[in-house]
Amino acid sequence: MNTKNLTLMALLVAVGAALYLVIPGYGEGMKPDFMLTMMIIGILLFPDARSVFLLGATTGVLSGIFTSFPGGFIPNVIDKPITAFIVYAAIVLLKKTANHLAVSTAIVCVGTIISGSIFLSVAIYVMGASVPFGLLFVTVVLPTVALNGIVFFIIYPIIKGLLKRSSFKTALSN
Repeated sequence: MNTKNLTLMALLVAVGAALYLVIPGYGEGMKPDFMLTMMIIGILLFPDARSVFLLGATTGVLSGIFTSFPGGFIPNVIDKPITAFIVYAAIVLLKKTANHLAVSTAIVCVGTIISGSIFLSVAIYVMGASVPFGLLFVTVVLPTVALNGIVFFIIYPIIKGLLKRSSFKTALSN
């Protein structure tokens, strides 16, 4: 793992954190998770276990620190690394097509569903939050799936274009 790759991963996480902070919360303090979108972009660019661990752990801690969901730190710290490795497994399984925009957008949407489900499950069953899973899934997770998919669909081609013109060595370079 070289310094350029670490820098790009840090920039992606920072952009995700900035977006996460400016988006208003709703539905018991939940908000769309654009840090997740940036984490998945990082995994698509650097699909190796060390990078995935680093992205998942960093995103989990930062999401936990910035969350507006009561008691949301632990669910975020548990959810993001698990989601990161599930997304990584999907990317490895679909390695020939994972960088196509439609396939990668589907990976982001499925990753968001997995992340939201893990987060809500940990928040309700482990942390004891008194919120209904089904209601929050429909009112928060599903809209977040749509928003993350749209944001990814717009941002990912821009990032791919910038990286093709730069000296970064990513999975896109192969």
